[in-house]
Amino acid sequence: MENILKQLPQKAKEAEAENKKFFAKLKKKPPKHLDNLMQELHDEEFRKTDCLTCANCCKTTGPLFTDKDIERISKHFRMKPQQFIETYLRIDEDKDYVLQSVPCTFLGADNYCSIYDVRPKACREFPHTDRKKFQQISNLTMKNVAVCPAAYNIVEEMKRLLNK
Repeated sequence: MENILKQLPQKAKEAEAENKKFFAKLKKKPPKHLDNLMQELHDEEFRKTDCLTCANCCKTTGPLFTDKDIERISKHFRMKPQQFIETYLRIDEDKDYVLQSVPCTFLGADNYCSIYDVRPKACREFPHTDRKKFQQISNLTMKNVAVCPAAYNIVEEMKRLLNK
């Protein structure tokens, strides 16, 4: 896994121009079966990918925290939401709540999340490759292929299948 993670940013950079072109085409005219295809590709990839051997998303990026996330997680810690915010979060340039630092504070040395059952929505949905209307999140996907080997593999397979 370590080798894959070392190579991933370079591989994503090499595929960037091709991916931009592919996603632009996909946005203009998404195939009718795109949502089903994405669900199949996502499920297939995650049958062979174990996030616990990687956790690169938790090590290199941080999720956005919604108000609901903050409420749920602060309750889990028996803290007031404001106390949770002051302890763990900051406001980024887009005025969103994000972690004060990465790797994620809640990531253990064993790659397990200490707040897994109450984790933020962004973490639950990552890498967003099974989302409906997938073509609408191409910018996010372009970022995720540089972080998540599974997202990279899903996009590569998607291009292979749809560029026939």
